[in-house]
Amino acid sequence: MAWTSAVLVFIITWSIVWFAVLPWRVEIPEKTEPGFAESAPEHPHLWWKAAVTTAITAVISAAIIAVIQLDLFSFREP
Repeated sequence: MAWTSAVLVFIITWSIVWFAVLPWRVEIPEKTEPGFAESAPEHPHLWWKAAVTTAITAVISAAIIAVIQLDLFSFREP
């Protein structure tokens, strides 16, 4: 597998995990100020979510790349 393919696997996996992690630790304020959405989180914790996403993605991407490198599943004809 070329390094560009590994980077692509990481980027795609990161974006999928990002949307799964995004709703974690959402704190909706009880009172909102005028002009703000009622569903807007008080503290979105985006840096924490990005770090968690990167850690989870590193593990998942390593597993995907290992499966590809070890040729555990082959879609090519024998």
